[in-house]
Amino acid sequence: MNDWPSADTGPVGETVAIGLLRRMLEIDSPSHHEAALARALVTAMRELGFSAYVDETGNAVGEIVRGDGPTVMLLGHMDTVPGTLPVRSVNGSLYGRGAVDAKGPLAAMICAAAGTPGFRGRVVVIGVVEEETPCSRGAMAIRNTHSPPDALIIGEPSGWSSVVLGYKGKLDLRYQVTVPPTHPSNPVPKASELAVHCWNSLVSLLPPQPGHAVFDQPTATLVSLNGGLSAAEMEMSVRTSPGFDAPALVRDLRALLGGAGELTVVNSVAACRTTRRDPVVRALFAGIATQQGRATAKLKTATSDMNTLAEVWDVPMATYGPGDSSLDHSEDEHIVLADYLRGIAVLSSALTDLSDLPHHEARRSTLTGPTGNVPVRTRRNP
Repeated sequence: MNDWPSADTGPVGETVAIGLLRRMLEIDSPSHHEAALARALVTAMRELGFSAYVDETGNAVGEIVRGDGPTVMLLGHMDTVPGTLPVRSVNGSLYGRGAVDAKGPLAAMICAAAGTPGFRGRVVVIGVVEEETPCSRGAMAIRNTHSPPDALIIGEPSGWSSVVLGYKGKLDLRYQVTVPPTHPSNPVPKASELAVHCWNSLVSLLPPQPGHAVFDQPTATLVSLNGGLSAAEMEMSVRTSPGFDAPALVRDLRALLGGAGELTVVNSVAACRTTRRDPVVRALFAGIATQQGRATAKLKTATSDMNTLAEVWDVPMATYGPGDSSLDHSEDEHIVLADYLRGIAVLSSALTDLSDLPHHEARRSTLTGPTGNVPVRTRRNP
């Protein structure tokens, strides 16, 4: 006997929900080391009534089918930044690395999917790998091996009564330059000076820096700079706004560098944004109202797997999850358990509402393992 309820017996109880999250926090899963957590989640999802497996990329994938209806995908990430934190309960909060970013939202998705017998259709819950790395390998694999769902919710900490409508994009650049060794008094350009020129050139190509809190303007960050007279290397990151032309920026920056050094695009992902009219946003807002919350909408200046999937999937989507995002990556990372439970209830209500979405039979193939998925379709340009 186990203490996991059947997927059709009603909402998952508090003891099970909190126990699941605690066990997830007790499994260390920094980026590139998510395998143990993936196996544990597959076991947990199977006991909750899912069909589940670990795919070839290392993502934990589970589904529950409850009759005819749309396919709704709930996707969060298993990996965390490095550094363990003691898992402990204090004054109604659960502490541990990933409590907020983003094991709390992922656990809430699993519990909501298992505990919403009123949902009619197919719900797919995925814990992806390597979201905290530049290339989001887990989400990239999902968009390449799964057909688009009828609706998508990304699991990130929005706060239980808020919904994230969009994220800035990101352009990560690396500049490397070497020159012949020379005396500091020699007037020829030094490698360190060429690196500074590259940074100043990048800034000159952008609008006046409004501060990183502004969503509709690009902003640049000098991530690292190492070097001296003969060799230098620099990492730069540009948070891009909707409609930003990243290839044009790279082209113009290379022109200003005049062939000195090598500029490499490490990663590039476009900004994404939906509206309050989006069916997923409306369903989440309604779910927040069922918990006596006043729903608010947010735009974030970071990036998430919503960016990665929105590049090619033109489906209703939004980001939601319990937890205070100001605690991301911090030594004080914790989630208020009452908010975590409210988040499960909000997701459960949203799933029930999303049963009424139009659906497409091509998106409803039952999971058959890593080779049983169909190719992605290209997102329509607005």
